[in-house]
Amino acid sequence: MKQSTALSILKSGRNVFLTGSAGAGKTYVLNQYIQYLRDRKVPVAITASTGIAATHINGMTIHAWSGIGVKNILSQGALNLLKEKKYLRDKMEKAKVLIIDEISMLHKIQLDLVNTVLKFFKENEEPFGGIQVIFSGDFFQLPPVGNSDESNREKFAFMAKAWVEAKLAVCYLTEQHRQGNDELTSILNEVRAGEVSAKSIALLEAAQNTSLTSDWIPPKLFTHNRDVSRTNNEQLAELSGEEKVYEAVTKGNTKLIDILKKSVRAKSDLALKIGAKVMFVRNNFELGYVNGTLGEVTDFDKEDGLPIVKTVDGRTFKVDREEWGMNDDTGKSLASYTQIPLRLAWAITVHKSQGMTLDMAEMDLRFTFERGQGYVALSRIKSLAGLKLEGFNGAALEVDSLALKADQRFQELSVEAEEEALANSTQLEKKATQFIKRCGGITNPDEIKRHKQRKKEKKKKVKKSTFLITREMIEKGMSIEEIAEERGLTMGTIFGHIVKIGGLDPTIDLSKYRPKETLMQRVIKAHDTILAEKDPAKLKDNGSVSSKAMYEAMNKEVDYNDIRLVMLFKDRK
Repeated sequence: MKQSTALSILKSGRNVFLTGSAGAGKTYVLNQYIQYLRDRKVPVAITASTGIAATHINGMTIHAWSGIGVKNILSQGALNLLKEKKYLRDKMEKAKVLIIDEISMLHKIQLDLVNTVLKFFKENEEPFGGIQVIFSGDFFQLPPVGNSDESNREKFAFMAKAWVEAKLAVCYLTEQHRQGNDELTSILNEVRAGEVSAKSIALLEAAQNTSLTSDWIPPKLFTHNRDVSRTNNEQLAELSGEEKVYEAVTKGNTKLIDILKKSVRAKSDLALKIGAKVMFVRNNFELGYVNGTLGEVTDFDKEDGLPIVKTVDGRTFKVDREEWGMNDDTGKSLASYTQIPLRLAWAITVHKSQGMTLDMAEMDLRFTFERGQGYVALSRIKSLAGLKLEGFNGAALEVDSLALKADQRFQELSVEAEEEALANSTQLEKKATQFIKRCGGITNPDEIKRHKQRKKEKKKKVKKSTFLITREMIEKGMSIEEIAEERGLTMGTIFGHIVKIGGLDPTIDLSKYRPKETLMQRVIKAHDTILAEKDPAKLKDNGSVSSKAMYEAMNKEVDYNDIRLVMLFKDRK
């Protein structure tokens, strides 16, 4: 199916499964539809099955959006508790369209839970509470994570009751927009068909002799975490120069902190050197990097020691600490984990590469253990010329048999949907208008044009400084927690804003944020003691005491945010 036909079906308001091979343009069609809805003032919830996938479409995980988290069952009591959360009620009430990207990695149990939640919140027994749902993905990609004894039949989302209820129109995109090499496209199509020819095997074997030359060292893709860790550690050790280690700061419930340590991809003892290849592991749309942005450490800030990173596309960032946390139902923090949002990136796992497009990569597929791993890895690159293959085993070119049968059926259903759409194009246009009206959107061409123009003019306006926005909220008397929630930023970022603003303007009233006197005295005592010792290792180049030295002197019991705030007030009259 062509992208234009799929877009017409989406606009008609039908529930849709948007699929096709890697590079067929699924994300492009989604973005086109999202823009179409927004131009007509129709609220659309943009989600994905994983955090990494969510970053590719500027969305959030379906688990977080729906409130299901990691649950596999929701009792009536649990549903009632979810409905008591105002932010969830507001989201569910507004949503007219729900997009779930990378549907292949969503367990069927969780899809059924999303269906249950929407029916309950919308008080509507139609599938997904009566809103339009769009699933996008490719079941030849990696399958959902489940129990060790579960078969893919017990995990795939298309086996869910909710999938059947939704009566999805299948839009199977067939045009290729990523691979520019017919040989690679042919290999990937053969893998998808479950029949890899001797010619394709020979081409892959020949890729073991490819020599990749580039100013940028291409990442290595491995199937196992242990190989990724070994490679990154070896490459870091080969770099000359000082190694800086950034230790994570934790606060709160010990058990919850342990969970955060396991789930956050920024190591608790992050070691970096100038020249280190790194990957951002946190979204910061305001600054311009996302989870997966690649770069290289070029320097360390002379004042605070923070790493300076130049990304592959030439942008430069001073990377400050970010905070990950767990809150209770009222928003109160139960545990927090604060660390530089980076990880070493000479090597990454195939799993974490999903969704990326790489000009070149080195791959080792000799130890693939999950059907689909080889396909995911090979489909990351644009051509065979960009592939250096260490080797591959038989499983690397295998796909799940159930996914293969389902894919064949999806192709058949897509042909039927395409024929129906082409035969009823006028009717589809009428349904598109009716759907927008039903969603409370605008359909008048002049009104749409004015709305688009207003958005365009708004973008042209000079963007207000992030510090100025925070300053205005400070002057309104808002708390740090309120500012962070209102702006969608971490509390650590707001702490940094307050320190910066306080340093630039000694007259601004920050008394509301002054730490307790006991904390002030403790930090100042640690500061003065270290200063008296005159130990160069604990001092910055300008002679001031490093925050790390104070943090360690206080047995790591006072986090960096509080230390910075105390030092601000220490110097204020």
